[in-house]
Amino acid sequence: MAKRILSSIFLGIVVVFSAMFYPLCGFVTSLLILIGLYEFFYMVEKKGVRLFKIFGIAVGLFIPISIYFHFSIKEGGQFLFTILGLFALFLLELTKKENHQAILSLSTTVFAILYISWCFSFLIRIRQLEEGTMLLGFLIVITKSSDIGAYLWGRKYGRTQLLARISPNKSLEGAVGGFFTSIIVGSIFSVFVTSIGSLEKFFLIIIVAIISQLGDLFESLIKRDCQVKDSGRIFPGMGGVLDVIDSIIFTAPIFYLYVTMMKESLVLPPM
Repeated sequence: MAKRILSSIFLGIVVVFSAMFYPLCGFVTSLLILIGLYEFFYMVEKKGVRLFKIFGIAVGLFIPISIYFHFSIKEGGQFLFTILGLFALFLLELTKKENHQAILSLSTTVFAILYISWCFSFLIRIRQLEEGTMLLGFLIVITKSSDIGAYLWGRKYGRTQLLARISPNKSLEGAVGGFFTSIIVGSIFSVFVTSIGSLEKFFLIIIVAIISQLGDLFESLIKRDCQVKDSGRIFPGMGGVLDVIDSIIFTAPIFYLYVTMMKESLVLPPM
């Protein structure tokens, strides 16, 4: 527990400064994506699957960097970039000396880029929005308070297993406690966010509180399939980068899409 608390304090400080300073946000996001991709490839390769790590990491880093520097790529350019990327992967597959697990190697490499790099890069997009600092803080507070609440409530009151085949240590009581912790903490922090109406903010908190736990469960599913306890050991008491950002990977794109698109289509009166 002491190691977990120290790691949480360190990460909390990094998050605060990253939200405040845009260059640091871009750097930290890209660094976490880099390490997260490496952890993912390492876990999967333990299953005997040969992946295209250099290609995956290179493309995975290009995504947050292009977003940070506001690279403007039109729809045709995006389509061309996607086709060229898939073509390059196919050529790399042809360089193998044997045809072992070709489809698995290709699909897993693409999945890692989408799952880790594309989804997590939405943190930079959120930071670029009007009131981006507070919106980014709002997202992280909701998401991580759900993680912390689920952990603490689960340790104290956990009796009923949530999904034993995926994560035997997660309990239904912890999930419920994490959800309500996220609602309470998110509602308190929401007073600092002025660009969204009160009812909309509450609806958003509920969505993020639910999605964050699904993100955590999904990463647990990956670890269970790879037969590892943690994705890494970079954060004492907490595990690897993927163990820390798993819930944000799911909540960041949902949060961004809601704020930028769904909010305009919902007829919810500001309060």
